[in-house]
Amino acid sequence: MTRQHVIILQVTYLVGLPTWLHGFGIYGNMTGNVVTQRDQDLCSTEPQSRTDCHPEPGASQSNCEARGCCWRRPPNNDPVVRWCFYSSGATGPRCHLTGEHRSDCHPGTGASEAACLSRGCCWQTTSVKGAPYCFHPTGEDYSVQKVMNNGKSVLLSRNRHTHWPHDVMDLQADVVAQTGSRLQIKIYDPNNKRYEVPLPLNKVSGSSQHTDYTYNIDHNPFGLTVTRKSTKSVLFDASLAPLIFSDQMLQISVGLPTTNLYGIGENRKPFRIPLEQSPGYSLWAHDIIPKINTNLYGSHPFVLGIEPNGDAFGIFLLNSNALRIDLLPTSPVTIRYRALGGILDFYVFTGPTPDDVIDQYWALIGQPPLPPYWSLGYHLSRWDYGGSSGMNATLQRMRNKNMPFDAIWNDIDYMVKEMDWTYDIKMYGQLPDIVKDVHSHGEKYVIILDPGISNTQPRGKYAPYDDGVTDDIFVKTADGSALVVGEVWPGKTVFPDFTHPNTEAWWQKHAQIMHAKLPFDGLWIDMNEPSNFKDGSETGCGSNTLENPPYTPPLDGGSITAKTLCMSAKFHEGLHYNLHNLYGYFESRVTYSVLKNILQKRPFILSRSTFVGSGNYVAHWEGDNFADWSDLYYSIPEVLSFNMFGIPFIGVDICGFRGDSDEELCTRWLQLGAFYPFMRSHNTHMSPDKDPAATRFSSTAHDRNREALRLRYRLLPFLYSLMSKKSAVARPIIFQYPTDSAAYNIDKQFLWGDALLISPVLNRGHTTVNAYFPQDTWYDFFTGAEVSKTGRWTVVSAPLDKINVHIRGGTIVPTQVPDVNTEKSRRNDFGLVVASSSRNTAQGFLYWDDGETLDAPYNQIQFNLDGERLTSTIKSSNYATTMTLGSVDVYGVATAPTTVRVNGVGVAHTYDTASKVLHATRLKVDLLKPLVMTW
Repeated sequence: MTRQHVIILQVTYLVGLPTWLHGFGIYGNMTGNVVTQRDQDLCSTEPQSRTDCHPEPGASQSNCEARGCCWRRPPNNDPVVRWCFYSSGATGPRCHLTGEHRSDCHPGTGASEAACLSRGCCWQTTSVKGAPYCFHPTGEDYSVQKVMNNGKSVLLSRNRHTHWPHDVMDLQADVVAQTGSRLQIKIYDPNNKRYEVPLPLNKVSGSSQHTDYTYNIDHNPFGLTVTRKSTKSVLFDASLAPLIFSDQMLQISVGLPTTNLYGIGENRKPFRIPLEQSPGYSLWAHDIIPKINTNLYGSHPFVLGIEPNGDAFGIFLLNSNALRIDLLPTSPVTIRYRALGGILDFYVFTGPTPDDVIDQYWALIGQPPLPPYWSLGYHLSRWDYGGSSGMNATLQRMRNKNMPFDAIWNDIDYMVKEMDWTYDIKMYGQLPDIVKDVHSHGEKYVIILDPGISNTQPRGKYAPYDDGVTDDIFVKTADGSALVVGEVWPGKTVFPDFTHPNTEAWWQKHAQIMHAKLPFDGLWIDMNEPSNFKDGSETGCGSNTLENPPYTPPLDGGSITAKTLCMSAKFHEGLHYNLHNLYGYFESRVTYSVLKNILQKRPFILSRSTFVGSGNYVAHWEGDNFADWSDLYYSIPEVLSFNMFGIPFIGVDICGFRGDSDEELCTRWLQLGAFYPFMRSHNTHMSPDKDPAATRFSSTAHDRNREALRLRYRLLPFLYSLMSKKSAVARPIIFQYPTDSAAYNIDKQFLWGDALLISPVLNRGHTTVNAYFPQDTWYDFFTGAEVSKTGRWTVVSAPLDKINVHIRGGTIVPTQVPDVNTEKSRRNDFGLVVASSSRNTAQGFLYWDDGETLDAPYNQIQFNLDGERLTSTIKSSNYATTMTLGSVDVYGVATAPTTVRVNGVGVAHTYDTASKVLHATRLKVDLLKPLVMTW
């Protein structure tokens, strides 16, 4: 912003300009033509030294100033002297940049040479895909004016305006070595407070003295690079193209040292970003069916790179405004950020392993809590069971077929006219009895909630609205005089402001009333982008630069108000323009607190819209997917990405939400879904039943579906143990083998932890899988047979009743005899699958608690294989319970043992000569005592 705007801001503030207008920058929509001393100085070029800024016809004061140039009448109207000329210190646009690194001057549509030149920018074609033809000249760069804080802070200034409204001419850049592996780079306006994301990050006080990175600040023009000490690799290079920082356009280009990049969500794409396509991603929460090249439900501006030597790094931009992130196959690779407000607040993580990067990122944004054990089971859901009778029928056929499941859910059809905190006693009059029955069988119950609250009911007939008005917790119009009215499922609605301090008590009051009627065990919060069937509001939005910013990234609907609220809508914490991407986050945080207070147990909440840090409160699912094979594939990149984003409890609607699914697709999806961290089937109201026991499926399909579920339940102790580590659960192969170039693109297979390799069938009619086995020791999880050749692709058999799962040598996986739900399976015997490495060693662990208590006492048991000796160490034994080991399977036993002893006592065993597997069964060993098994 120029100084003229500061003057106007001060004057209007004194006469009472409401501060909410300043939310998207603080400057709001200020305009003015005051000529400042700086402008006079910059335009004081000697007449004969003026360089023409508008050589083509059509020069006018408005066109000239739009280019950031000076407009002055020549002395004596000298026809040789230019009216429109470059400011002092600028000798004309510096357009010598190559096609590799350019700061886009005309993002969006309509770029042409004439339009570009009218902005005072450079126009040059380029063969680099995605690189702009129209770009900012280098003469527009910021330069360092002052160094402070022992070189950790610098004041920046620029001499020329850009064409973007309200340039911020003076900036400050702070570089903070927060930890030895985490560096913060913050670029902001030191003179005027701008909006910053109100996220409670886990920052550290002080500055780390020992780091594995260095940084360098270039002065003229300003640039900043971050270099890994050990390899001299430049991980973050912000010196490639001019920085742009205006009120509603912040643009920075960053060079990266690799083409192997992962992350940036939420969007549908392969797990490895297809850099060769010069992809771009718009991050703006939106109610939309998942599809490629579309902004989806949440915003996660985090990217992880893996260098050719296997070293990894991460970059996170903390910004909740509308974002566009483009990636260009330049040298070095360019990632170009455009934000429509806020500040530039980067964090660089130096790893060096991919897992290190994820841990470092989560240490900043928060680690996900351990979910309740029951929530790891299979969840059954659909929109429109057809009332109580249909819901009961679904439960009974699942039980009759002995299908393991832990929870049944209701979508909006259980409500009265789709209104929150109600249930339809006509269609679902038996619902309280159904919930009792569910609980009596050890099962759980989950209901859906949407944020839109009906405002059309007679006064006194709908307390959630009446109380909300009294508590003043609904989102307001720009001037605060009325509530924003939109339209969602109940019809006309208003929207809770989850940033308001009164909202949690209001939300809890009505949750508590509902819980007394229908004692739900979990909550499902949907439509919280927030979604609105009317763009903006029932009455539209104002005509201003909030609703119509100078630049709008490519978005579904073409506008930032499409299917959501007006950008000028007023929240307690600021403007919707800034807070839109955080709506689901704030609702998640409030709902987590409410459910914890009601249950006094670990909450389970599923949210569609998420932001950085949402994993501290909620699980997530992919949204309204389709019942087709391509959606089956895309579910894997979705799961892997959210395990990077700090939301490892992630799944998709098994068998597809929209459309019909046949037996084959549903079976294959259940087999894959058994390895989603969160496992749920869901179905739209217009599709036939797709649950595992659906009567339309054959008895053979029922058997296959049951086995997929039983496999899930057998592995729940392993999944729960992985969750207890508070690290990624579902992992790409490249994270385990970062130097294996063959694994860069693999996203049709994935790992659970570092132990299990899952290779599903993803194509109709296929009964084999072309699977990649990294150079290591691998065994078939079910038979123990060793994979003979590794470090290569291998075709493996995959009949319709099988999903390929392999266990890595050197790992130990705890299991449990499965049952029809977790309440029953938790009472059963444990097992161990021990996969010997090439050195005859293996390690693993089991975490166990009561599965529901907050900060529960727990048991943790470490297992270790060394040669022909398997032992356990009790790391913690604070949870009083019975834990019995019933079986041990050891893979990779070279010769048949003559004797097998457990704690000195001989036990019955078998040995498979062909597969070299030792089986010890019918054990009754107390796991809470040290184990020694020898052979």
